[in-house]
Amino acid sequence: MLLLLLGIIILHLAALVLLFVSTIVSAWTVGSTSSSDLWSNCSTTNGGYHCDPAFAGEWIQAVQALMILSIIFSFLSLFLFFCQLFTLQKGGRFFLTGIFQILASLFVMSGAIIYTVMSPTWVPETESFGFAYILAWVAFPLALISGLIYVILRKRE
Repeated sequence: MLLLLLGIIILHLAALVLLFVSTIVSAWTVGSTSSSDLWSNCSTTNGGYHCDPAFAGEWIQAVQALMILSIIFSFLSLFLFFCQLFTLQKGGRFFLTGIFQILASLFVMSGAIIYTVMSPTWVPETESFGFAYILAWVAFPLALISGLIYVILRKRE
């Protein structure tokens, strides 16, 4: 049972770290002389490294909000798991923890879909999706799987 709990916690922490990295790192799209993320557009043209604030469109703000919400919900889910681990009755299920983690996964998926659909209007065609974008898509199934495990999991002595 201890190994199962340890595995669930490691899976949850892995998803949380991927969410942090994908939200913060400036590599949602990369090109030979520029990179873009949710917060800024950086380029090495004109003899230096220049960063401008992200495009102020509603869709990028929606992606920013969804990614931040996913981090918050995933962190709250981990906190609730530890709280329920010590307060939940024997035989009880971790429904609240699972629901928060599933919501976090849905927020990541929604943000990545919006970015995928809307980025051609903002990102030049010479750039391709970067590793932070891919990490967001990897975090989605990890968070969903851990959320489903929490819903199925029962507390035992």
